Amino acid sequence: MTAPTTQTQAVPPVAASRPRRRILRNPWRHPWFMEGFAWLYLIWSLVPIGIAVLFSFNKGKSQATWQGFSWRWYFKDPVNSVLHNPQLHAAVIQTVRLSVLTTLIAVPLGVAFALGINRWKGPVPATFNFVMILSFVVPELIFGVAMFFVFTELFTTVHLGTTAEVLALVVWNISWPAIIVQARLVTLGRQYEEAGADLGANRFEVMRRVMLPLLAPAIFASAVLVFSGVIDDFVLVDLLSSNASNTPMSVVIYSTQHGGNGGPALNALGTISLVMSFIIAIIGYIGYRFLTRGERGSRLEALTTIAGSEG
Repeated sequence: MTAPTTQTQAVPPVAASRPRRRILRNPWRHPWFMEGFAWLYLIWSLVPIGIAVLFSFNKGKSQATWQGFSWRWYFKDPVNSVLHNPQLHAAVIQTVRLSVLTTLIAVPLGVAFALGINRWKGPVPATFNFVMILSFVVPELIFGVAMFFVFTELFTTVHLGTTAEVLALVVWNISWPAIIVQARLVTLGRQYEEAGADLGANRFEVMRRVMLPLLAPAIFASAVLVFSGVIDDFVLVDLLSSNASNTPMSVVIYSTQHGGNGGPALNALGTISLVMSFIIAIIGYIGYRFLTRGERGSRLEALTTIAGSEG
């Protein structure tokens, strides 16, 4: 009797490769390539900054050999530290001065500009809207050269220095509060002002008790952006500074390093600028979260809270 033969059915090559193709074409698989590229970008960007910050605490003058931890280049060295070097010390003070003055002037002007554009109806406001995006359209170098000729040829009473730097920085950074507050106004609408007027408030009371509290997050965010933007601004202040007493940190770092005279003290100056930017960013984040904490409820509840806060 003949035993039955077992026939093995061959798997078609197309069917065998089908699961593999599904794995390769799976859109929900882990994005290893993009994740690796993101890590490479972070390493490429942050490692040089970390090395510069590290060598600002180097005990010796070398920027290639670690010689021990020290605060020498910040305040311990009696000659070359940031605290005792007149040029470096003046650069820190000038940077803080420019940031504070520009913020105090540009933010109120930007808020007023946004309110005026939002309330002004007609074809003319559409033209003035272009001014709000001035710093996003015009190259900063062209604007800086224009300001240089304005203060040296037209308004010669305004000499190069702190005044010229502040005026140029205000014009350049006024777009931030104008755009941010304008966006906030568009989101809020007119119902809050109308509700405040219906409750018997005049225009000044509506602005003080209704609009300003609602616009506070946008005003605070724009102030943070202006302050942090002035800290690392280079083009305008480089063109409009006149001497070492009104030269901020960005210009000192560039000119000194470009001239081949860089050292750990320059790293310390750059670290101070970096820390200032980080502090402003953290304050901005915490402040914005604090100012917008009440928006998790309804806007009607926010208006009721504002209307009942009198007295």
